Amino acid sequence: MDMAARPYRSVLYIPGSKDRALDKARGLAVDAIIFDLEDAVAPDAKEGARDTLKAALAEGGYGNRAKIVRINGLDTQWGEGDVAALRDADADAFLLPKVNSAADVQALADLLGNDTPIWAMIETPLGVLNALEIAAHPQLQGFVAGTNDLAKELNCRYRADRLPMQMALQTMLLAARAHGVVAVDGVYNRFKDDEGLKAECDQGRDLGFDGKTLIHPAQVALTNEAFAPSEAEIDLAKRQIAAFEESEAAGQGVAVVDGKIVENLHVETATKLLAKAAAIAERAE
Repeated sequence: MDMAARPYRSVLYIPGSKDRALDKARGLAVDAIIFDLEDAVAPDAKEGARDTLKAALAEGGYGNRAKIVRINGLDTQWGEGDVAALRDADADAFLLPKVNSAADVQALADLLGNDTPIWAMIETPLGVLNALEIAAHPQLQGFVAGTNDLAKELNCRYRADRLPMQMALQTMLLAARAHGVVAVDGVYNRFKDDEGLKAECDQGRDLGFDGKTLIHPAQVALTNEAFAPSEAEIDLAKRQIAAFEESEAAGQGVAVVDGKIVENLHVETATKLLAKAAAIAERAE
């Protein structure tokens, strides 16, 4: 599946050092996996995690899930070694933490020495402010909102409505949409709180995120549902397209569905929604 066309509703972090977790991920209904060599791996296990992860990727079995490797920062003692060990692994993309500028992306591109897509963690004030130039890098394919680190950097209080984070989240989204890259929302830390997770998923979807990063398999089903087009949305999209085509055939520029005007821009949105629904159905198969 084309990386740009595939769904990214649920993006689950998996520690790259844990054989059991790497094996369990093969059977989870996630759209993408972030194989983590950074926060999820203790310092004394980081070098060994490279071999563990490389072996798991070589073994395969992850189906059409997007396989994204989060390396350690290039300013750490492990970052360059992560790239050297895994640049030829069977991964779909590399995720770089704490990206502050396009130069950070270019530094990883230079180390990779190939055209493997790069994703960026946007989790610092400078990263947010430079999101537009980061998204414009030709090898950059996706943003991941690092909301925990960003909240720490902003010194903001936790609120269920994430009001203190809104400008940062929307800035990331504006940059991502301006340059056609994927944008995935940050994690929800209370993994046993389904009501809170649903509220945050709904907010992220309303804002325009493509999906959400997750810390526990128990969060997958709810997140997949929240970021998938509903049956009502699919039905409306089909009716909008059909009505507009009928209107065009009659020489008119607009149509009316459910008492609302349907123009070309609505048809474009409806077409994208149906394409996403089809990609999700393909993913399920």
